[in-house]
Amino acid sequence: MKKAIIFDFWGTLVEQGVISPIKQMRNVLGIQMDYPSFVIQLEQVMMTRPFNSLAEACELVCDAFSVDKTEERLDAMIGMWNKNWLLAQPYEETKEVLTKLRENYTLVLLTNADNLSVDKVLDKFNLRELFDVIFLSYNEGMIKTDTRTYPLLMKKLKLTSEDILAVGDSIESDIAAAQRAGVKAVLIDRRNTRDFQPKIMNLHEVEWN
Repeated sequence: MKKAIIFDFWGTLVEQGVISPIKQMRNVLGIQMDYPSFVIQLEQVMMTRPFNSLAEACELVCDAFSVDKTEERLDAMIGMWNKNWLLAQPYEETKEVLTKLRENYTLVLLTNADNLSVDKVLDKFNLRELFDVIFLSYNEGMIKTDTRTYPLLMKKLKLTSEDILAVGDSIESDIAAAQRAGVKAVLIDRRNTRDFQPKIMNLHEVEWN
């Protein structure tokens, strides 16, 4: 059985089309709650079930944060979210590295995702074919920090925590979530701005030690 490498999506494999879309969402909503708590609540609302439209998802987000669903606010949220996936691009080395790694490892995509963006980017750039397993939160009904996520994923892979490496750009959502499950994790810090180890600056540095 091959060992597995689990990859996050945004900021790890693919560059977002707009700067910090979740921070922008918080600004549009006009709320002051601390950012980590906001991220978890937003992802729970928007990324643990499929929606028929982005408008439906944004309306539910407004309700969850007790914010008025004004036309101006909804238009801003929808426009920004669409722009993010429309302008998204895989990092220069993404396809090359994944293609090489797949020769020796089982590759897994694990990401918090709504059903209206990540799938489109996967198909647009033919990234889906590079993964053996794709675990999207909206399909599974749980985000990465949910304590059920890694045990369920390991069961699907038929692997133990010692046979898995996780790679992601978020210390809390990717690294801490993996470590809580006993999985080795490495931070990808493309701008080299965070004081954290182990970390890499691009996907070419991914290796199993």
